[in-house]
Amino acid sequence: MSLVKLSLKELQDQFTRGDVSAAEIVRAYCLRMTQVEGKIKAYITRNTKETMLADAHTMDQNLKGWRKTSPLMAMPLAVKDNICTDGMLTTCGSRMLGQFVPPYDASTVTRIRSQQCFVLGKTNLDEFAMGSSTEHSAFGPSRNPWNVAHIPGGSSGGSAAAVAADECVAALGSDTGGSIRQPAACCGVVGLKPTYGRVSRYGLVAFASSLDQIGPITKTVMDAAILLNVIAGHDPLDSTSVDLPVPDYTKALKKKHAKRLTIGVPTEYFTEGLDPEVDMAVREAIQELHVLGGDIIEVSLPRTPVAIATYYVLATAEASSNLARYDGVKFGLRSKHTKDLLEMYETSRQEGFGPEVKRRIMLGTYALSSGYYDAYYGKAQAVRTLIRQDFVEAFEQVDVLVTPVMPTPAFKLGEKIDDPLQMYLSDMYTTSASLSGNPAISIPCGFSQSGLPIGLQIIGRSFEEETILRVANAYELATTWRNTRPVIR
Repeated sequence: MSLVKLSLKELQDQFTRGDVSAAEIVRAYCLRMTQVEGKIKAYITRNTKETMLADAHTMDQNLKGWRKTSPLMAMPLAVKDNICTDGMLTTCGSRMLGQFVPPYDASTVTRIRSQQCFVLGKTNLDEFAMGSSTEHSAFGPSRNPWNVAHIPGGSSGGSAAAVAADECVAALGSDTGGSIRQPAACCGVVGLKPTYGRVSRYGLVAFASSLDQIGPITKTVMDAAILLNVIAGHDPLDSTSVDLPVPDYTKALKKKHAKRLTIGVPTEYFTEGLDPEVDMAVREAIQELHVLGGDIIEVSLPRTPVAIATYYVLATAEASSNLARYDGVKFGLRSKHTKDLLEMYETSRQEGFGPEVKRRIMLGTYALSSGYYDAYYGKAQAVRTLIRQDFVEAFEQVDVLVTPVMPTPAFKLGEKIDDPLQMYLSDMYTTSASLSGNPAISIPCGFSQSGLPIGLQIIGRSFEEETILRVANAYELATTWRNTRPVIR
């Protein structure tokens, strides 16, 4: 089998045994990117082959025969372009940061680099992670490897597309309202949003600080566990990072069944608006979990219908505050055609931000404005507490919740770009877990008649990533969806 087809665990095993060298891995992935990147457009910035080969040759010279290496040594990874990388462009998919080179690494990047992985490049995203299709990138959209006429999802569409197209073995994404899980579902890969506070946000360019979370996008559940082992844990540089012990997530996968687990199916997720093909695939996956030993019961998350509205008040309000720093003064784009300071502020922001970012800044500023704060932002915070309470009550009855990830398979490029409301509704099944802070994973569970992947979402109790990984792994091993790979045309 070609090296680029291997999962992270398979490639790691081959490298550890000495069956493949670091230089061979670099060459294989650089060749793959040359072959398909022109069609997929997963990357904004790519590391140079020469730099990576030099590092690979040094690594190979220092290792001989059987190597007990770190889990990510010589592994070719990609990083979403809103996660800071020392010495490498970090644009957030925006003209505003089109020339920004951070002087430091995000904590997650520090952790993966410490294991001597190769960072192949920075992946495309909706501008400042605001979008569900990667069409809002200032550098053009990425494309779905299963059908290049369709979206790869968003905002981590570049990361998901790169993994699905074998342009990296795994990637880091970020999830604010579904931006890891939704593109993972669109591209037929695994995407995990950890519990809020489990993974450091230091060095993640802020969109909505109470929601943003970095997580893995991988080919298999085992790969997600391996990568989460590396990036999870307390970070004193992040005040929202939780100081709790980090288990070895790969050990949770030794149980290849769902026995003695109660699996909840929220009735509010199977209503009008759910595509029949998605409905059928998810229900068949639920039946498979029952066969694997899970006890299936229906539960209610009654505030689900208001989750989208709550999310888009809170997320845009935080975005309005966070993006106020981009004023053309200290860093970022500065307009050259201005007469005074005020005009520089106005023109720099007008030129630097795209239409979706401007829309969200205006929505958020309105929600925070005098006279409307209590009616919108204050009320949304109160509803968020109720949504969180829904999950607490549901998890008194069940161990995990299973739902669709998206109401439809990946739609065509351009299909919803001029209809913001329909675009926002693409996240209707993912925003609740973001608002509550619970961990959630997307895994492939089928295909539409047109050959596009469908995702299954598994949501767990806070800081119980082990449980959702165990259920996801049991399902993955009992089915064959992971064995089907896209043919890029």
